[in-house]
Amino acid sequence: MMMDDNLARLRAHHNNISRYRRLLRTKLLPLERQFIERRLSEEEAALQSLSVSTFPIAFNEPRPGRPLAVAEVMP
Repeated sequence: MMMDDNLARLRAHHNNISRYRRLLRTKLLPLERQFIERRLSEEEAALQSLSVSTFPIAFNEPRPGRPLAVAEVMP
């Protein structure tokens, strides 16, 4: 049940990010652009946070060909 809720939230964040990126490709007033850029940043942060909490192993395990992060190298 919780996984279904998180997947729905991930999908909503992803859809919002796509919508904001699409809007940024249009002609906007500077204030509108600033607002959309801020919302895009907030949605990307929310997506990242929810992704890490929903799939912690996928974001903590080194993948082949991916350099290790400092936290993975140093205890």
